[in-house]
Amino acid sequence: MSTGPGADSAPAPATHDSPPTGARATMFSSLKIRNYRLFFLGQVVSNTGTWMQRIAQDWLVLSLTGSSAAVGITTALQFLPMLLFGLYGGVLVDRLPKRPTLLATQTAMGVTGLALAALTLSGHVQVWHVYVAAFAVGLATVVDNPARQSFVAEMVGPGQLQNAVSLNSANFQSARLVGPAVAGLMITGVGTGWAFLFNGLSFVAPIVGLLLMRARDLQVVQRAPRGKGQLREGLHYVASRPELIWPIVLIGFIGTFGFNFPVWLSAYADDVFHVGAGGYSLFNTLMALGSLAGALLAARRGTARHRVLIAAALAFGVLEVVAALVPSFWLFALLMVPIGMFGLTVNVTANTSVQMTTDPAMRGRVMALFMMVFMGGTPLGAPLVGWVTDTYGPRVGFILGGLVSAAAAVTVGLVLARVGGLRLAVGWNHGHPRVRFVPKEQREQQRELATAV
Repeated sequence: MSTGPGADSAPAPATHDSPPTGARATMFSSLKIRNYRLFFLGQVVSNTGTWMQRIAQDWLVLSLTGSSAAVGITTALQFLPMLLFGLYGGVLVDRLPKRPTLLATQTAMGVTGLALAALTLSGHVQVWHVYVAAFAVGLATVVDNPARQSFVAEMVGPGQLQNAVSLNSANFQSARLVGPAVAGLMITGVGTGWAFLFNGLSFVAPIVGLLLMRARDLQVVQRAPRGKGQLREGLHYVASRPELIWPIVLIGFIGTFGFNFPVWLSAYADDVFHVGAGGYSLFNTLMALGSLAGALLAARRGTARHRVLIAAALAFGVLEVVAALVPSFWLFALLMVPIGMFGLTVNVTANTSVQMTTDPAMRGRVMALFMMVFMGGTPLGAPLVGWVTDTYGPRVGFILGGLVSAAAAVTVGLVLARVGGLRLAVGWNHGHPRVRFVPKEQREQQRELATAV
C-alpha cells in the first residue's frame, strides 16, 4: 500500500498519519511528563514480575502434566474472561475514573500472584490451582487492560500518545528481556514458587506510582454517563469505520493463531531441541530483544500507517513458517529476534492507529474490543494449536499459525486498499520490478500516458 489519498482510510483525522504539531517528538519525549514517568517506572517492575510468572506458570503446568495442550488450556483460561466479558469491561472503563480503577485491578492481580506463590512454595500446588489463578488474572485484566490503554491518553494528551504507546510496549519488552532470564535461573535454582512471589510483590510499584500522581495534571476526559445501549453503540461506532474495524480484524486473527508462543516454544524446548527451561527462557529472551527493537523504532517513527501494519503482519507470518522448518537450534533461536520485532510492530501500529482515530468518549469501549479480539481470541486458538502441536508435532503447529497470520495480512491489506480507493501497480524502477498500491486516479493517469506513448 502507498501513501496516496485514502491509503490509510480517508475518514481518519489528520493526527492518524501525521506527527503532532509543534516540536518534533524524540524517542523518550513522553517521559518528560511526571505522571507518565511514575506510571512507566511502576510498570517496569510489575512487567518484570509478570514475565517471570508467565515463564514459571507455563513450565509448572508442563512439569505437572507433560502436555502442550495443558499449557494451551492455561493460556486460554487467562484470556477467556476477555473474550466473554471484554466489551462490558470497556463500558465500565468509559464510565469510571481510570486511576482508582487501576488501583483496584493492580491490587487484585498482586493478591493472585501471592496466593499462587503460597500454594507452590508449600508443595500443595495442583494444575487446577494454576487454572484458577490464570482465570482470576484474566478477570482483572478485563477492566485493567482498557483502563490502562485509555489512561495513557489522560496522562500525556494526544500530542504524545503515539510515543507513549510505543514506550509502553518498549517497557513491556524490556521486562521481557529480564523476566524470562531471571525466571529460568530461579526455576532451575530454587523453584517456580519464588517467581510467583516476586510477581505478587512487584505490583507494589505501580500502586505506589498511581498514588503519587498529581490529579490536576491529568487530561480531563468526559466520562460516559450510565445508560442503555452503550455496548451496542460502541460496536456500531467501530463497524461503521473501516479505519477501525479492519486493523481490529487483522489483530484478531494474529492474536488467535499467531501469538501462541507459550505452546510452541515450550514444545520446541522440551520435545524438539531437548534444552529444558533454560532453552525456553532463551527463546523468550531473544524474542523480547526483537520486540524491544520494534517498540523503540515505533516510538521514533511517530506515525501509525496501515501500510506498516500490513507489511509487518505479512513478515511476521512468513518468518513463523520459516522458523518452524529450520533444523538448527541456534538458527531457530535467532529467528525469534525478527519474529519479535515484527510481531511487536503489528501490535503497536494497530493499537496506536485505533486509539488515534477514536473519539475519547468511546476509547474505553473501542480498546476493550481491540484487546478482546487480540487477547480474547487466545481461548479459541490456544487449545486448537495445542492439540495440533501434540498430535502432529510442534513444527506443524507453528506453520499453521504462520500461514493464518500471513493470509490474514494479505486479505486485510487488499480490503483496505479497496476501501481506500487503491489499485495494484506493477512496473520497473531502475531495472527492478516494483509492486505497490497507488490511488485509482494515479493508476488511470499512468494508463493514459502509456497509451499516448
